[in-house]
Amino acid sequence: MTQHEDEVVVATEGAPIVAISDPGEVGRAEHNRGDRAVVQVANVFSWLYPILIIAICSQVVLRGMGNNQAWLDDAQWWIYGAAVLIGIGYAVTTNSHVRVDIFYDGYAPAKQRKIDIFALAWLFLPFIILCWDTTLPYALTSIVADEGSDSPNGLHNLWILKTFMNVSFLYIAFATWSAYVRYLSQITPPVWWRKLLYAFPAVAFVVNLVIYYAALGLVLLTSEAGTTARQATRHWFFDTFAIGPEEMKYTVASALIATVLIIAATYALRDKSGEV
Repeated sequence: MTQHEDEVVVATEGAPIVAISDPGEVGRAEHNRGDRAVVQVANVFSWLYPILIIAICSQVVLRGMGNNQAWLDDAQWWIYGAAVLIGIGYAVTTNSHVRVDIFYDGYAPAKQRKIDIFALAWLFLPFIILCWDTTLPYALTSIVADEGSDSPNGLHNLWILKTFMNVSFLYIAFATWSAYVRYLSQITPPVWWRKLLYAFPAVAFVVNLVIYYAALGLVLLTSEAGTTARQATRHWFFDTFAIGPEEMKYTVASALIATVLIIAATYALRDKSGEV
């Protein structure tokens, strides 16, 4: 495994040469506003780690004294979960994650950027969107149930952590999109139609979710009182239709068509003043 890291050397007159190894500062000149916002949020949440260390050490001492505190056990998981989730977005922005790729470092910068674009927009971003969609009912159910700790003396209002987990995937998605746009700008002007086209799977997934939840809400609004979401999904729009030997959901087909139309519209409305 290799980890791709850059280093910036800064020298001022009369001062020693300083190597900047902070991932949040390396390549700062290339960062866009989205990248900087991600780094700033992560810098704030990084203070959770010393708090986590204090919580762990305190619990070890208290447990050794026979005074175990269940809420401290819960707090450790809360803090660790929040810090790690925010750290994922930071790692994507700063490219400080571990890259399991023995070939990447030997490629030319342009080829590296193409790999980054494909990995972020076609693989990672759709997965993060899926994580958000999967954890949404998980968080909503916890809120409705006012879920608490399994231990009577633990941290209650567990729905706060589960809701934060769901929201954090939006943060990670934002970090991924910002990094994707930055890499795209290094090989071609990142106009909107290109940003949408080169991230087609992720864009289509988002459009699919918008159509799905909009249709679900419309069916619920027009159905009899007491209709559940599960019952609403029995509407024909959520069914499948045959395409030869294969099947496809109407929502997915609608999303693909809508995505193509959106990209076509952004292309037609593009600024042509800079074109040759």
